[in-house]
Amino acid sequence: MSRLLTLSRAARLVGVRRGELQSRIRSGELAAFEGMVSADDLLRAYPDARLEGNAGLERFDAIKDTAFTRRMRERLLPSTEVLVARLAELGRERARVQAQLEHYRGIVEQLQARLRENPDLAGLQAWLRQRLEPATPAGQAQPLLAQESFLRIMTAHVQVRPSGHEFFVDGNDSLLEAALRAGLSFDYGCSIGNCGKCKAKVASGQVHRTRHSDYVLTAAEKNAGVVLMCCHTALTDLVIEAREAHGAADMPLQTLEARIRSVSPLGEDVRLLHLQTPRSTRLRFLAGQSVSLALPDGTGCSFPVASCPCDERNLHFHVRRRRGEAFAERVFDGLQGVDAVRVEGPRGSFVLNEDSHRPLVFIAGESGFAPVKSLIEHAMALDAAESLHLYWVASSPGGHYLDNLCRSWADALDNFRYVPVTAPAAPADAAVTGALQEVMRDHPRLGDCDVYVAAPAPWANAAEFELLEHGLPREQLLVSALET
Repeated sequence: MSRLLTLSRAARLVGVRRGELQSRIRSGELAAFEGMVSADDLLRAYPDARLEGNAGLERFDAIKDTAFTRRMRERLLPSTEVLVARLAELGRERARVQAQLEHYRGIVEQLQARLRENPDLAGLQAWLRQRLEPATPAGQAQPLLAQESFLRIMTAHVQVRPSGHEFFVDGNDSLLEAALRAGLSFDYGCSIGNCGKCKAKVASGQVHRTRHSDYVLTAAEKNAGVVLMCCHTALTDLVIEAREAHGAADMPLQTLEARIRSVSPLGEDVRLLHLQTPRSTRLRFLAGQSVSLALPDGTGCSFPVASCPCDERNLHFHVRRRRGEAFAERVFDGLQGVDAVRVEGPRGSFVLNEDSHRPLVFIAGESGFAPVKSLIEHAMALDAAESLHLYWVASSPGGHYLDNLCRSWADALDNFRYVPVTAPAAPADAAVTGALQEVMRDHPRLGDCDVYVAAPAPWANAAEFELLEHGLPREQLLVSALET
């Protein structure tokens, strides 16, 4: 059998999403063996894969040939120690494979000698000679496996137990940074080695310490292979055991002070409020959840987070001007004289069902795009959804205040479709009907999808009623009704 590859690594090698491979496996187009695919089967499914244009090689050539800053080199290339360790591991693996091949070669030669001694087995001897004739076949999988070896030098693959989630560690990323960027929801706090919340047990593979930690592990933890993910990177492919959040109930309520990075216009009536949390106290939340924001004088309001949890310390909020809303008015005035905002949360269960691999349909009404944006970016980070479709309903053309962002997603991703819909603000039924007509036309079998709706309460309630009337199973519909 051809060499087996994990789905994550196979997807990287041929330039597709992991979700697409999973879809082909479910449909029977691609064979899988205990969650892995063979190199030969992979190339039969993707005969046009441009291996010579592998993104890892292109990135490496760019670093070699272009005068990037030191920071860029540090971000993209592993450290010298990590590169040496990975090369050494590949060398050891090659030696093991070579020894195994020599062993098998000896067995075959002994078998051939015994067959020659027995004329009655001449037919079997001829068959064996024919099968062994192309001793070193120039098969189509060879370039793929060469790229796979290069990928293993540049990046490490990590599998998480018991969830089965996977992610890659690029450059000098710590295990925690790489996991968060991949959309995983590990338990963590300071991310600088002080709190000890990001513990993980290394079940197999080797790690390398990248920063000092003030938190002291017990002798029993060290003997068991426990490390702090924020202070270690992967030397080799790893299997780790770590605790992940599996839903809103796993997210603790937190309170912290975040400083204001900027207030910038997104449209005539919408402002982007960009906050940044301290390095030592980051906010843990799931995409789609909301938090309460409060100014020093007590003025406050609740908003869905518009940024992805993978966006490290940055928190984005889309603040719409509302008559009589004091917090929004302060934001539109630029929050003059305010240095920090108190953040309390997260709250809400409008979160992604990560166990489902069905196509995802998002319906956003007005600034309901904020939590939908967070969900979409999180789904992109997970790279597991078969397809993503966004329908953004606004009462005016300017209401699609991040239209260019949505169009850039559609241009960059083969599995993403964006449909802006302009509909009257009232009545709610009329506003929703236009969007749902588009949805039903694109998805005649809506029951095959997971649908997420975030909109002002009248729109959200009308959409919920109509979608259920059209036969969408309740468990595949999630609705967030926002204040108008």
